Amino acid sequence: MKRSIFIAVMLILSTVCQAAVGDDLVEEAEHAMKQATAYFRSIATNGGYVGIYSLDLSERYGEAVYEKAAPTEIWVQPPGTPSVGGCYLRAYNLTGDSEYLDAAREVGKALAWGQRSEGGWDHRVDVSHMKPNASLPERKSGRCTFDDDITQGALSYLMDLDGVLDERWLTDSVELGIDFMEASQFDNGAWPQWYPLIGGYHDYYTFNDNTINDCIMLMIKAHRIYGEKQYLEIIKKGGDFIVLSQLPEPQTGWAQQYSHDMKPAWARAFEPPAVCSAVTARNIRTLVDLYHYTGDGKYLEPIPAAIEWLENSKIGDNIWARMYEVGTNKPIYGDRDNKIHYTLEEISEERRRGYSWQSGYGVESAIAYYREAKSSGPKGLSPEKRALSGNEKAKRAKSLEPDVRRVIGALDNQGRWVNPEDNMIYSRDFVSNFSILCNYLEAVR
Repeated sequence: MKRSIFIAVMLILSTVCQAAVGDDLVEEAEHAMKQATAYFRSIATNGGYVGIYSLDLSERYGEAVYEKAAPTEIWVQPPGTPSVGGCYLRAYNLTGDSEYLDAAREVGKALAWGQRSEGGWDHRVDVSHMKPNASLPERKSGRCTFDDDITQGALSYLMDLDGVLDERWLTDSVELGIDFMEASQFDNGAWPQWYPLIGGYHDYYTFNDNTINDCIMLMIKAHRIYGEKQYLEIIKKGGDFIVLSQLPEPQTGWAQQYSHDMKPAWARAFEPPAVCSAVTARNIRTLVDLYHYTGDGKYLEPIPAAIEWLENSKIGDNIWARMYEVGTNKPIYGDRDNKIHYTLEEISEERRRGYSWQSGYGVESAIAYYREAKSSGPKGLSPEKRALSGNEKAKRAKSLEPDVRRVIGALDNQGRWVNPEDNMIYSRDFVSNFSILCNYLEAVR
């Protein structure tokens, strides 16, 4: 079925559902989305966004107010430009409104022009060189990062946009980005934190902040969409590195980063070499994802030993230390002094508050995910969700109504969600609130 016909049919069917849940709130949600989109588009910089804005827009910041953005800079790091674009694209898929597609296209062009000539992205990029009538981006050379889902998130968004737009600049950007993913992968299947390599811990094999995990999942998405055989080989190499890098007994987890001789290594001054519970939980999930996608049972083989280590390393009820000393398995902590500390009380308050040292880290859900896979077998790894029944959708819509009313009520008459704590405008608030409205429309349709 052609996409335009499909959207038209879905819009007709949605009117039946809307009558069951109340037209008024649906219309208010749609109106709020239009208002918020119009305002956010008005503050874009050549289609892109930063993380934080002052009310008068005279000050612009990245992830935090200590990262001041230049007037022509945009932020790629989530929840920056790709995250906002994802909201527009989702709204278009839900409503068929071309205004949202226009907004999503603007975001895509900002990312394409901000893409490095190497093929990836830095966390912040300058888009002052964009020209309205240029058919292809004029890219600047520079270093690119996989930290915090930056390159992976930008490329993932462009792939999604490529599903609804067939334009040369977009195809060129996606192809360049996927080529970069292949070029930056080490022969053993790992990825560094930054590429081209720049020295120090940035060159290490990096799991911290989901680096390798996000790279693998991005390539699974690329293979699913485009079907290229070499993409599957990249995926398998990434999975093989996870298997290869599991530490030996009795500490059969994974480190946040490895030196090129495959040993846990220092990164930042507060990140000592250690066995990491958070990384181990994420690697369990990625290995199960690889099992589902490839059907290869070898990706499940490392997991029982990892679970045994995790179960022996609890420091409380569903609580783990983030890091455990290699050799002793003692919980360890870091400060900005390149030293290992053995209690939280030893480190500065700034580091105690500014880094996660003790948590559940998704360990129990990762273990449950593995056990379900063992009992059910590989299912393929599909983005498709089970269609909810009419009653299930009605219940979901009803449960979302309080949040929808709160979000609508918080929107001011200019279409802004202003953070009440500091009177600033945050992209993260736009993404969070807009997503609630999209969730609601999805439930009523």
